[in-house]
Amino acid sequence: MGVLQRFERRLEGLVTGAFSKAFKSEIQPVEIAAALQREMDNNAQIVSRERSLVPNEFVIELGPDDYNRLAPYQATLVTELIELAREHADLQHYAFTGPVSVTFEEHDDLTTGRFRVRSTVRAGVDRGVTYRPTEAAERAAVAYLVINGTQHPVVPPGLVIGRGSDCDLRIDDPGVSRRHAEIRVQGGGPDAQVLVVDLGSTNGTVVDGVRAAQAPLSDGSRVVIGSTIVDVRRRTSRG
Repeated sequence: MGVLQRFERRLEGLVTGAFSKAFKSEIQPVEIAAALQREMDNNAQIVSRERSLVPNEFVIELGPDDYNRLAPYQATLVTELIELAREHADLQHYAFTGPVSVTFEEHDDLTTGRFRVRSTVRAGVDRGVTYRPTEAAERAAVAYLVINGTQHPVVPPGLVIGRGSDCDLRIDDPGVSRRHAEIRVQGGGPDAQVLVVDLGSTNGTVVDGVRAAQAPLSDGSRVVIGSTIVDVRRRTSRG
């Protein structure tokens, strides 16, 4: 299933009632999603044989009628469009210089059914996420935790995630406990086993949609702690 198809499938579960009526105009969510993908492709800057930098801040410009009609659903669309941008970047081996953001703007020069996408490459760090790995950690990483488009390396024996200042990866999220979960690495290199272990957190740890006290992590696993989404990327023998 392609990135756009997954985007549509996720929205199908959300589009009901008034939400559905809002998209009976000429503008459809998948059109905006496709335009965002094209914006990334058209602005990709090759920095190495296996890495291209792409914009990480996107502005969707809408006419007054479309802006007002979609205003109540913008938060949902923003979440799904950010997810689509991350998936497309993974598929095309793109890299972001900072967190991915999507915003909507009203522009009087646009008529109903017309829109524009504007993008910017902006360096930065994840709001509310603190982690300062060394160069040695980057080289020794067996996996990466991707939060808001930024990669955080995981090296043996692992790291502790939480809201407390003593955690290796600190996340300022009220739904995250002071010491929420531990990422444990058993072994080394690309064959190392990576686990997530809940440390008795208040709200629990969800792995691939299932609450778990402990679970193995593979490439593509998704961990949710509080309201923070953590995507897992395993390092291959070539990477």
